[in-house]
Amino acid sequence: MKLEKWLEQWDLIKLQINAGFLRMEWSPQTADKDAAWDLYFELLTRITTQPLPDTHGDEKAALESVYQLFPLTRAILLRHGRDCINFLKIAVVVLNQIVRPFTTEWHRAALEGAFDDPDKCKRFRDELSDKQAQLRQYASMLAAMAGVEDLTEIEKTD
Repeated sequence: MKLEKWLEQWDLIKLQINAGFLRMEWSPQTADKDAAWDLYFELLTRITTQPLPDTHGDEKAALESVYQLFPLTRAILLRHGRDCINFLKIAVVVLNQIVRPFTTEWHRAALEGAFDDPDKCKRFRDELSDKQAQLRQYASMLAAMAGVEDLTEIEKTD
């Protein structure tokens, strides 16, 4: 299977990836699967995929949790080494194109006091909700890459 087809399954085709990479065969190795499992577990247990009700939580802590995907992913890549190149191809693009724009915008806003303004807090939570939907798709893709049951939607969220 080509990487492009793999990404289509998870509705991640909007990511800007070099066409040459998209035409490459997609065949995750054991290190890719292990790395995918590690990050999948992290995503499932963070605000990155879990609801943040209006009456609970803290915007600054939520932003920090999303930002932590950078050092977590780096640590996973270092731990599993150069044999997880397929995982790397996806992880870097997701970090740079999905996570970074969000954390960059909101880090600056937080420094300027945005989380003291209820309207900006509401906007943050709305944007976080959109980002969570994308990251749940990513988590589902990681579950498939790891060869494990996808528990992304296991909890009822009414």
